[in-house]
Amino acid sequence: MALINMALQGKGGVGKSFVSSLLAQYYLDKKVPLACYDTDPVNRTFAGYKAFEAEIVRLGERADELNPRYFDALVEKIMTAEEDAVVVIDNGASTFLPLLGYMVESQALEMITDSGHEVRLHTVLTGGQALNDTLQGFSQLLTYVPDVPVVVWLNEYFGRIESRNADGEVQGFEQSGLYKRSKSRIHALVRLPEVRKETFGHDIEQMMRARLTFEEATQHLDFPLMARQRLKMSWKAIHGAMDQAVL
Repeated sequence: MALINMALQGKGGVGKSFVSSLLAQYYLDKKVPLACYDTDPVNRTFAGYKAFEAEIVRLGERADELNPRYFDALVEKIMTAEEDAVVVIDNGASTFLPLLGYMVESQALEMITDSGHEVRLHTVLTGGQALNDTLQGFSQLLTYVPDVPVVVWLNEYFGRIESRNADGEVQGFEQSGLYKRSKSRIHALVRLPEVRKETFGHDIEQMMRARLTFEEATQHLDFPLMARQRLKMSWKAIHGAMDQAVL
């Protein structure tokens, strides 16, 4: 049956839509039937990629609300997904908690898995100022949805994902108490490495602003030769990390 991937994080601007785009590109490379949905009411980033043909799905009349009937319509689309298809859903930060609450109330994910589909939740942790907010979003995800595997994306673009323990020692996410307590729930960790912002980071930002895939950007003459080379290198590294995570 279908594999359902939902990108969820309560903190905006940390790379969630980028992760959704990576998933879509990864499965496009595998030549599997792909269905993409953008439910972000504020930033339609995911739907901006022509390559994914993502359908925009409204979840409410306002950016911060969830109309259950709108989400029910999305569930109908998921339930009728083509056999062996992959579904990628990018959800906005503003509806993070309402969506989690309704999925629990309606037992929507249980219904989807009982029908034979596989569900994976994807969340992003990022270094820098948003670290605590993204950790909180991850913790809320585990609390609200206790039985679905989670893929954790470690986005180090804004800095290393590190914190201090009770003894004042610096530790990575894998050494943290949160990771140790939730390890059984984590399907995989996918690390997006810290990159030089003036070169690799700038190239990826330009590619994202243009809503291009890595394949499109590496063939696009608006990107200088060395920028295209760096993008090829970046996609090879990310693709390899996704292969290792068995996505």
